[in-house]
Amino acid sequence: MSRSSVPYPVPGCLSAALLLALAMPAAAQTTSAADDRVSTLDQVQVTGSRIARTEIEGPAPVTVITAEEIRKQGFSTVWESLGTLTQFTGNTLNESDQTGNSPNGQFMNLRGLGPGYQLILLNGQRLADYPQAYGSNGTAVSLGSIPAAAIERIEVMSGGASAIYGSDAVAGVVNIITKENFSGDTIRLRGGTTTQGGGDTGLFQWTGGRTGERWSLTYALERLDREEIVAAQRDLTYLAHPQYRTNPERPTASISGVYFRAGNNYLWRNDAGALSPSYQALLEACDATNPDFVPFHSTASVAVPNRCGALGYYDARSIQNAYGKTSAYVSGSFDFSDTLTGYAQLLGSDSNDKSSSQTHYYIGEGPFTVQDPVRGLVTAQRIFLPGEVGGTKYIEYDERAWSINAGLRGTLGDGRFDWDASVTSSRFEITTTRPRFLTRAVRDYYMGPILGYTANGTEIREFYTDRLFAPGSAALYDRLTTTVVSSGVSKSDQAQFVFSGPLVDLPAGPLQMAAVVEAAKQEYSLTPDPRTTVDYTGPDRVYNLTSTPGGGPRNRYAAGLEFRVPVFSRLEATLAGRYDKYDDITSVDDAITWQAGLEWRPFDTLLLRGAHATSFRAPDLLWIYAGTTGSNPFVKDEYLCRLNGVPVDDPTDACNAAFNYQTYMTQTSNPLLEEEKGKSTTLGFVWDVLPNLSVSADWYRIELEGRVQTLPTNYYLEQEANCRLGQDRDGNAVDTGSQACQFYAGAVQRVVSDLNPDGRITRFATYPINATLMRTEGLDASLRYGLDLGGWGDLNLQAGYTHVLEFEVAQFADQPLSDVRSTVEYNSQRSRANWRAAWSNDGWNASLYGYRYGSRPNYNGTAIPGRTSGYVIWNADVSHAITENVTLGISVLNLLDEMPPRDDSHTAWPYFASSYSAIGRQVFANITFDF
Repeated sequence: MSRSSVPYPVPGCLSAALLLALAMPAAAQTTSAADDRVSTLDQVQVTGSRIARTEIEGPAPVTVITAEEIRKQGFSTVWESLGTLTQFTGNTLNESDQTGNSPNGQFMNLRGLGPGYQLILLNGQRLADYPQAYGSNGTAVSLGSIPAAAIERIEVMSGGASAIYGSDAVAGVVNIITKENFSGDTIRLRGGTTTQGGGDTGLFQWTGGRTGERWSLTYALERLDREEIVAAQRDLTYLAHPQYRTNPERPTASISGVYFRAGNNYLWRNDAGALSPSYQALLEACDATNPDFVPFHSTASVAVPNRCGALGYYDARSIQNAYGKTSAYVSGSFDFSDTLTGYAQLLGSDSNDKSSSQTHYYIGEGPFTVQDPVRGLVTAQRIFLPGEVGGTKYIEYDERAWSINAGLRGTLGDGRFDWDASVTSSRFEITTTRPRFLTRAVRDYYMGPILGYTANGTEIREFYTDRLFAPGSAALYDRLTTTVVSSGVSKSDQAQFVFSGPLVDLPAGPLQMAAVVEAAKQEYSLTPDPRTTVDYTGPDRVYNLTSTPGGGPRNRYAAGLEFRVPVFSRLEATLAGRYDKYDDITSVDDAITWQAGLEWRPFDTLLLRGAHATSFRAPDLLWIYAGTTGSNPFVKDEYLCRLNGVPVDDPTDACNAAFNYQTYMTQTSNPLLEEEKGKSTTLGFVWDVLPNLSVSADWYRIELEGRVQTLPTNYYLEQEANCRLGQDRDGNAVDTGSQACQFYAGAVQRVVSDLNPDGRITRFATYPINATLMRTEGLDASLRYGLDLGGWGDLNLQAGYTHVLEFEVAQFADQPLSDVRSTVEYNSQRSRANWRAAWSNDGWNASLYGYRYGSRPNYNGTAIPGRTSGYVIWNADVSHAITENVTLGISVLNLLDEMPPRDDSHTAWPYFASSYSAIGRQVFANITFDF
């Protein structure tokens, strides 16, 4: 009885090596045997083309990851495996970042262009985006809803493919292909934990199928439960702060436990109940508020402690979310006749996950700023620890996703032509529930009723310092907080017709053709808790959380043609063109893209290839329909620095030390956005050096014009300073009456008041524009080798490597490009590598899988020049078939228990880049039943 899908056709030792990772000894077949096999193969469609062919390799490189490889790598999910691709050179934040960057989404970033710049497909069809945006990069597909139990293989094509698939295929295409024609049943159980604590995981997978003379049915069910991991379980408390390690007697933090300030004087409530500026009163106030509070300094330059700090403030913050995911998949087909087949595929998931962030326990100066009748203008801060409020408070993510694809396919002209007509519908829904402080409730409790207003509108209240310097409780926390509930939905619907086959016979072979027509609709809607929106004016405004409302549709119509032309017996050309028509509120009407490639085989064992393509990305729906949102970024105020004679670009970063503070920024959509236009080129070779040894190397170059972004804050504020001062940094005159200056000066508000005597920024507004020019190039290389050890079994080796040669950026297209590959601005590694050794013999299988993140520049290269070290992880997997139907195994992820590389210039929690994992070693036991 078969336990797998129908074998994927391979044209010989070259493609066998590149497709199957030499996991089977067939990779060592002789060339003549492989050639005999070619004649019996069916043609298949490979990602990057709609023309079926017998060769996997084409004009552009395609990486294939099979379901068996994912298991032998030791991983439980699709995203874990794809995260180790060498082409994944871009930075994506993981679950240790519990801010606004979709902390429960799982995104890709091929070539460093950003999430959303590679097209994610399921069986060649589009998926709905994750409803929440990833930072300022718009929306993208999250891989968290794709169950590994349903996967047959994943094909990754690096490079532009808009001429085949339309928008978003700028950096590449990831096509997740599910199982079909499966016969029998397989149940896999997996359980494990981490050796440093937390992260207990249980996985259940059931994959099965039935086939008949004219029908087939394949199904899969998966349940993944995973315990969270928090900072305290990985020693990522304040004690890990680089500054604390170098000076443990002088902890420094801008966010700390509690303080009270009248004017510029810090006052503390002593045991007698009186306010005093003395150090003894500080100690008494710390202890009375929370015995875990200790003296802190607000900055490194402050001579004496001026606040109580919480060394355990980050203890409850998640570095791995808790999961409760149930996924199901079913696929079926029915042959109505020899020339007509109906098919349908349905994939759905329901996920209830949770995480924790320290923002649940933080009340900053804003709610506490008030005019006290006796003490004058006062402000304060109060942080609660989880033990004060009844335990850890969680953010909960309720996510539901499904995708259905159904259609008819058949042949015409005595089997000469193939056709496929299908409809696809995909949805992703999310409801997020989180606790948050209410600004009015905080003010009423700590300061009593409003007694009046000052001339500039500041409330007059009597500050109750006895309440500020008092222990917290669960009852108090419940009184001061609320539950914020926000939801979002993303939709993608498409109808498609594909027609393909040989048009005419040329001297070197048939001229192959594929044509496609599509009609599609994309839509999203975000419905945040109204108390978190910028426009909310009611009494229950939520503190320190601003959400983005909005939503809207886009209709798309497309037609494309693709040709495969045999120029000579060993030279083939591919040509493709596509027209996309858009209907939304933007002025983007249409896009035309094309692609051309060559494949030359001077010898049977050598393929030389090259491709050039244009691509585009339609304006993200979020950036053309979103409402106004707000945030509180830290800024370096260049205007005040230059006004006061403080250097802005000296090595000591004096400006940042003098005028770095938190302010309020708003951002809204821009319906005037245009499409982002890209082009990519690849050149390379694939060489079967020996029947069981294959190597490949490809050079790539991708350029993207008009990339949508909000202007970087430092650039924004530099222009504002130029316009207010009438000259730039070099003393050159600036036209203060120009439209640009009117924009910059008008967008940055500086309201001078008793609260703001320096004229600091009180608010500034941004919106996305087509601005950035990006260009990157690099090298991909791979090696695969298979060795027959005779009675000792089979050994198969593989390795992959990607090196980014340059990553250039210009803020605007008319500015010179600057190579940021080795700077923090690029924020990623210059190289990635992975490798695997797999051995099998008589029911035994063993695999050692490793991957490496290259070095990256120190977060603050001014303070600590240089780069962090590379980061290498090893995974091991061993299994043994104890009977014909039962296999036992063990998997160890991060075998050496490596933690992220240390960067002492990274003084923000978690004190290393949040794209690294701090999970440490994981150990799993696996058991598989075939029946």
